[in-house]
Amino acid sequence: MTSAIESGLLPGTSEVRQEGLAVGGVLLTELARRFGTPLFVYDEEHLRRRCREAVAAFGRDNVAYASKAFLCTAMARLAHEEGLLLDVASGGELRVALHAGVPADRIVLHGNNKDGTELRTAMSARVRHLVVDSFDEMDRIERLHAEEHLPPARIQLRVAPGVAAGAHEAIRTGGNDSKFGFGLAGGTAAAAVRRAAGSPAMILEGVHAHVGSQVLDTAELAAGAAAVARFAADSRMHRLTVGGGLGVAYEAGQTPPSFAEWAARVRTAVRDAGWGSSVTVEPGRSIAARAGLTLYRVGTIKRIEGVRTYVGVDGGMSDNLRPALYGSRYEVFLPRSPRAPRPMRARLVGKHCESGDVIVDDAALPADLAVDDLLATPVTGAYGYAMASNYNKLPRPAVVFVRDGRARTVVRRETEEDLLRLDVDEPAGFPEPTEKVRSGTGAAQRVGTA
Repeated sequence: MTSAIESGLLPGTSEVRQEGLAVGGVLLTELARRFGTPLFVYDEEHLRRRCREAVAAFGRDNVAYASKAFLCTAMARLAHEEGLLLDVASGGELRVALHAGVPADRIVLHGNNKDGTELRTAMSARVRHLVVDSFDEMDRIERLHAEEHLPPARIQLRVAPGVAAGAHEAIRTGGNDSKFGFGLAGGTAAAAVRRAAGSPAMILEGVHAHVGSQVLDTAELAAGAAAVARFAADSRMHRLTVGGGLGVAYEAGQTPPSFAEWAARVRTAVRDAGWGSSVTVEPGRSIAARAGLTLYRVGTIKRIEGVRTYVGVDGGMSDNLRPALYGSRYEVFLPRSPRAPRPMRARLVGKHCESGDVIVDDAALPADLAVDDLLATPVTGAYGYAMASNYNKLPRPAVVFVRDGRARTVVRRETEEDLLRLDVDEPAGFPEPTEKVRSGTGAAQRVGTA
């Protein structure tokens, strides 16, 4: 960890120049000067290459980008241009995908608790299919079909295969104890198949499973795929989706599998389980993570003799929640000298009023680090901006794409005016009552004007 930052953690077009590190042909120091910090920087060519690698491994129409990893209009459009379907997990993500010009029949809607509005929008738009998670969701689909005469929904059933994988308990989703899907154990998934197959409101096309995220061993992904493939074959399904979950390297020494290795392992597993058709996957992190990095400006360096050194930057848990949420680990370097040794140890922290606002707990840093230096944390392209918040009323950072020596803003930086945009600015105190209030059992009851 005291050596220079590994090139395998940097975006694909990274190059070291005399002035510092450039990505997409643009110096990171120049991006910070132009766009400010904190700043999310994405290597557009890296994103496109990863999309193409996934399609080459699994085949066109068999890769859906898991947009929860990172989504904005530009990203939705890029994934579509590279031949990927879009996997969205809410009405808001669906809105962004449609706004980007992605045809509805190239969009898949996920979600363990889709409400009526989300289902109505998806069914009216005729998305490619819904991934149905529960019998309650089936009830809602049938009501919309019967009462509002919406077209039947094409669906896949999400199955919990009893196989869980992933780097942290919170991102292991395929086990029996999961909020997602119909369990194979106890016959619940089989009952869901019978219910969907007999309903005029649903066209049952296949089954789906996702065992977890940040998985670095393809054997774990293959085990989940095999379990759901056996069920799909026995149930005479037409389509099989085995989710995403392929991990990436966040620290030196980690070696993630390639898309080709993942594809080969999964194909063998599902074939051995009796599945003879194609397989769809839903990568998100493995497309976006390494393509992005975050730039910060150092504001404080606090040395506590015999304890540790704290380095405070102008962002924190509002732009990278993963360390606080999952204990995720990152590395850090100075864009002005990316090849410099990093012998100094420090806790890299944000500016929020939380002791847990830690970006890197035991960061390796150059010895000449100084206040006002520009720092970068690589591999933040997945779940950084996607989980960003306005905690402590910090405006969320801008997002820029870089390619061929040019930078373009794809998400503008929020302003303090944006922080007030949703507030209802009532005069001080309560308005004069326009209704009479009478007491009753429990809550007060309002009477009078409607």
